[in-house]
Amino acid sequence: MAAALPVSTPIAVVGAGAMGAGIAQVAASAGHRVMLLDNRPGAAAQAVQSIAAQLNRLAEKGKLTAQTAQAASARLVAATQLSELVDCGLVIEAIIEDLQAKRKLFLDLEAVVSKDCILATNTSSISITAIGAVLAYPSRLAGLHFFNPAPLMALVEIVSGLGTGREIAESLFATAKAWGKTPVHARSTPGFIVNRVARPYYAEALRLLQEGAADPATLDACMREAGGFRMGPFELMDLIGHDVNFSVTRSVWNAFFNDPRFLPSLIQQELVDAGFLGRKNGRGFYEYHQGAAMPQPKTEPEFHVKSGLHAARVMVSGASAAAQALRARLQSAGLTPTAGPSPDGRIAEVSGAVLYVTDGRTATRRAAGQADKNVVLIDLALDYSKAKRIAVSVADQCADDAAAAAIGLLQAAGFAISRLSDVPGLAVMRTVAMLANEAADAVNQGVCDVAAVDAAMCLGVNYPAGPLAWADQIGLANVRDVLGHLADSYGEDRYRISPLIQQRAYAGKGFHV
Repeated sequence: MAAALPVSTPIAVVGAGAMGAGIAQVAASAGHRVMLLDNRPGAAAQAVQSIAAQLNRLAEKGKLTAQTAQAASARLVAATQLSELVDCGLVIEAIIEDLQAKRKLFLDLEAVVSKDCILATNTSSISITAIGAVLAYPSRLAGLHFFNPAPLMALVEIVSGLGTGREIAESLFATAKAWGKTPVHARSTPGFIVNRVARPYYAEALRLLQEGAADPATLDACMREAGGFRMGPFELMDLIGHDVNFSVTRSVWNAFFNDPRFLPSLIQQELVDAGFLGRKNGRGFYEYHQGAAMPQPKTEPEFHVKSGLHAARVMVSGASAAAQALRARLQSAGLTPTAGPSPDGRIAEVSGAVLYVTDGRTATRRAAGQADKNVVLIDLALDYSKAKRIAVSVADQCADDAAAAAIGLLQAAGFAISRLSDVPGLAVMRTVAMLANEAADAVNQGVCDVAAVDAAMCLGVNYPAGPLAWADQIGLANVRDVLGHLADSYGEDRYRISPLIQQRAYAGKGFHV
């Protein structure tokens, strides 16, 4: 394996915006002399001053010593022209996301730096192969994709194009690790790892909204309070900016020759057309102007049936994670459910209602295929023992009093209940299944390995679990069934099952076993 670049190696960063400045701070803090260059007059010098101020603030907070901050600042130099980068051993490009602009920069750099200098691009979406195609030595170009803000985010994607030399990718991997980052290898395909695998998090939420499953605040709450995600998809899109998020989705969709799995949403297109871009200009799915109230999630009113539940026949069935957590939560609330078998996957029965965890079918469809018509489905939770909220759907055939009893039972167990319309897969389950599906396809197509995709999604976008580790937790056979039922419900190639999920499920193997 190639070694990390010695700290004696001078490094250059071209592009002094937020990302370029952040990368420069990381490299200087690791001990390298860093030259920062920008084609905007004075921008590099201003960025050097801003980085020094940031390092001083970290020292004041006790996160660095004053001596360390001063030493890192002293290693930062503002360059004024490309020729000053002649002695650099690594040049990192962080300019605008435009193929022709990047190609021109690297062609100009080839005329300045030595043949041993490594060239790296921080692009988040442009093909490394395409950038390097015009170079005399494409083997020395690789992607070095940091995440914003670079000093805080641990993940770095090391992206290899067709021409990238293996030793170059390995050297950048080792260097990023020496800088305190967590690097992962990826092959240059649209979206690399994170921007590709993350698409379903937004796409499924937008699809649910389009189908009237629930409003954004309710869906966001379900993803946070049951799924364990740090932010719900709608508030996250508002934070990213709909112009940026929609552009990335379109870029990935176009790059995959309009694969329906990456189909952009008309809802987001409307927001962009209206100029409702999110936090950056005060309005997206939510409003952010002064005095604006954040909408609250829809929560079912308390049915006050706890006293009745003592007298009702409450049965918790089987030994699934959901059943075990429900039993423990009811017991903590002073209820003593009886134990029963679970021949068809049911987790509980109360007052004629039968509760299941969603398997991708609607409650109505599930009820139509069995004797029990009073079917109530619950959504996936990252940890049913700790989840604050759970989404449910109710079969059209279900009697009102049975639905009320089922919801009351879940409320007695301490869940806030959000009732969604009877959509296939509810919210968390279908989203996690699709994230796992895309992650599995990335592995199956040689973009990365299992460990890389799980690490990338946890570190790059703060997911509560890696999608393939989460799929193992749910059970690959269950994930396969959810995807199969979604595909059957919609009749769309969007929900086709990854061959790798099918293979592992049929073999009875998980991704981490």
